[in-house]
Amino acid sequence: MARVVGLRCLRCSASYPADHYAEDCPSCRHVTRSNLVVVYDGAMLRPRPRPSVPLGAGLFRYGDLLPVVPEHAVTLGEGGSPLYPLGRAGAELGLDELFAKDETRNPTWSFKDRLACVAVSAARGFGARVVVSSSSGNAGAAAAAYAARAGLGCVIFTFKGAAGSMLTQMRAYGATVVAVAAKEDRWTLMEHAVRRFGWFPTSPFFGPVVGSNPYGVEGYKTLAYEIAEALEWQVPDWCVLPVCYGDALAGMWRGFSDLLALGWTEGMPRMVAAEVSGSLTAALSEGIDAPPEMRRNQQSVAISLAAARGTFQALDIVRRSRGAAVTVDDDDLMRWQHQLGRDGVFVEPSAAAALAATEQLVAGGRIARGDRVVCLLTASGLKDPAAAGARQGDLVTVPAGFDAAAAELRRAGVFPDR
Repeated sequence: MARVVGLRCLRCSASYPADHYAEDCPSCRHVTRSNLVVVYDGAMLRPRPRPSVPLGAGLFRYGDLLPVVPEHAVTLGEGGSPLYPLGRAGAELGLDELFAKDETRNPTWSFKDRLACVAVSAARGFGARVVVSSSSGNAGAAAAAYAARAGLGCVIFTFKGAAGSMLTQMRAYGATVVAVAAKEDRWTLMEHAVRRFGWFPTSPFFGPVVGSNPYGVEGYKTLAYEIAEALEWQVPDWCVLPVCYGDALAGMWRGFSDLLALGWTEGMPRMVAAEVSGSLTAALSEGIDAPPEMRRNQQSVAISLAAARGTFQALDIVRRSRGAAVTVDDDDLMRWQHQLGRDGVFVEPSAAAALAATEQLVAGGRIARGDRVVCLLTASGLKDPAAAGARQGDLVTVPAGFDAAAAELRRAGVFPDR
């Protein structure tokens, strides 16, 4: 375990105790609410030799860079997701090196397992008895699974209209799922539970949102470690992520920063936030630190990215990395979900945002043909199959008997004419 010495404001660097994981920075509230980040003993990042052999499997192979002691670690075999080239998509976009980091392979089929793994492990370290999350799907499913593994209680506050398959998944792990009529009410209820009962929050629970539990965000550092290791300790030119509150964006950036400090890599990637609201895009355009609320006329198919307001942590990483925020629309999301399916990868619509954003940056000349680009595919299409199913049309139905069935299939274009 890396020794934790406290928490620090991402924006103003004010210091706070290690147990202030359920707080933001009060000094920054007059401008924008800012998340806290974990601060380690300086010895953690002293340069050391790069690993000469593979580090093994699972998140905790990087245990000396994470804020969890072995006896508190909760694992379901998360991490180690494949990084593979997207040849067809790359050819369509005119990119020689386009890669997918495929997080659909995690235990609950999403990247949120990395956050939940470290957050729930930290909850055990703080002596928590119940973990709580405010979630429309992936974060809640992951929190429920890891709480079950840890033997802790779990309560998920969600809203009516959340994807039914993910609510079923949460409940299958034994979580108590509470749906409210208005989205904002889930934060109010969750905040009371955190403040009054000492429940350990893994997700945001007050607004404007600052991001998830800072210990959980550290789990996303392992994305950077794995990507660099798979690329033989080379750093991509661009990392493109679907972004709601920017937890993975911030965590991945911290991971690449660790690798640079350790002397294992050279340089840093440019980070791209693919969003559906346009909040980060507006903040960048206006040069402000408080992303504005940008409500849509109708809900996006990208339910996991549906927040109307971005976070300072996401904005900060885009600026620091000289990256970009890109607003994507539903038509492009569904087109890229379909395209990825033809490459053998079924992702939820939100995950396809990474490809839609990459397409815009290539078209605008920001990403060049020779750039190495990694797109984070955040979750499986089985998390929210309704959106894809609605666009697939009716099944081909045939009568009994081969000849009659074959004739119908030829009419449908399934069998070629003789």
